Amino acid sequence: MILISLALTGIGIALIYSATSPMADSGRTFVVRQMTWFSLGVVLMAMLLLLDYHVLERWGLWFFVFVVAALVTVWAVGKVTSGSRRWIELGLMRFQPSEFAKLAVVIILAKIFDERGGRGPLEPWELIRPLSYAAVPFGLVLIQPDLGTAGVIFLIAVSMIFFVGLDRRTMLWIGGVALAAIPVFLLFGERLLMDYQKRRLLTFMYPDYDPLGAGYHIIQSQIAIGSGGILGKGFLKGTQNQLMFLPVKHTDFIFSILAEEWGFLGCVGVLALFLALFMRGLSIAGKARDNFGALLAFGCTSILFWHVVTNVGMVMGLLPVVGVPLSFLSYGGSSLICSFLAISILVNVSTRRFSY
Repeated sequence: MILISLALTGIGIALIYSATSPMADSGRTFVVRQMTWFSLGVVLMAMLLLLDYHVLERWGLWFFVFVVAALVTVWAVGKVTSGSRRWIELGLMRFQPSEFAKLAVVIILAKIFDERGGRGPLEPWELIRPLSYAAVPFGLVLIQPDLGTAGVIFLIAVSMIFFVGLDRRTMLWIGGVALAAIPVFLLFGERLLMDYQKRRLLTFMYPDYDPLGAGYHIIQSQIAIGSGGILGKGFLKGTQNQLMFLPVKHTDFIFSILAEEWGFLGCVGVLALFLALFMRGLSIAGKARDNFGALLAFGCTSILFWHVVTNVGMVMGLLPVVGVPLSFLSYGGSSLICSFLAISILVNVSTRRFSY
C-alpha cells in the first residue's frame, strides 16, 4: 500500500508539472510545494506507524474537537477563494480543516461503534449519537459552502453505518425519513443552494445549458478525455492542457490531463492502482484484530474510495461538478497529507493484526 501510494503521488507530481508548465516560472512553484507536502506526508505517515492505532481511540475525541474548532476558526480568519471560505493561512501553506474532518469522522464513529461491543445490527435509537457527531462537521463544511466535501463526509458516515449493519426496522425507519424528506427538499431545496450550485446542477442535467459559463468546465474536460484516445497524445502534448482551455486543471480536473496525455490505457493503469488500494483496505478491515481496527480500516478505505468515485465521475460528466480532489494526484497539501494519514492507519491496523 505504501508503494502504491508513492507511485500515485509520483504520477500526480508529473501531471501537476504538465498542468502548470504553460505558466512558466510561476507554475514550477506548484510542483515544488506539492513535493514539499509529499515529504511532510511521508514523515507524518512514518511517525504514525510507530504508534499503536489504539492511541486514536484514546485521543479520537480530542482530535474531533480540534477539527471542529478549526472549522469554526475558518469563519473568523479563513481565506475566501472562488466564493468559499475553506482555508486558514499558515505562512508558507494553507490548511484546509475540511479535509481532516473526514478522518475525524472515521475515528469518532469507529470509537462509538466499537463501544457497542459487537451487539449485532444497529437499532434506530443507536443512530442518534453517531449521526449527531457526523452532522457537526457536515454542517460546518456545508455552510462554507463546500457541497462536495460535505457530501463525501455524509457518504463516509453512511458507509460505516452499513458496515456495522442495520436491522430491518432500522432500514424501514431510514427509508421513511428519506421519503418524508423528498417533498421538503423539493419545496425548500432551491433556497438552501447557492446560485453557482444551482447552475452546476442544471448543467449536469442539461450539459448545453450554459456552455461558456457553468458548463464550460465539464465540456472542456470531456473534450480532453475524449481526445486522448487509447494511448494519449503524450506527456506535455495535450492541447486542452497546454492551450489553457481546461480550468483548475492541476486540482479538480487532474484526471482530465491524465486521460488526454496518457490515454485510456493510462487511466486504466491509475484506476487499477486505486482498485488495488481499495481491495487491500477491505482485506485489512476483514483481518483486523478487533472491531475498532476493522472500523478504522474500512473508514479510511471509504475516504479514498469516495474521493476517487466522486472526482472521476465529476470530470467525466457522470456526477455534478462539486470540487472534490483526486486523492494523491490533485494539487493540495491538506488533501495529500490526509491521504497519507489514511494509508498509514491502514498499514498500522494490518501490521498489528496479531496478538502476542
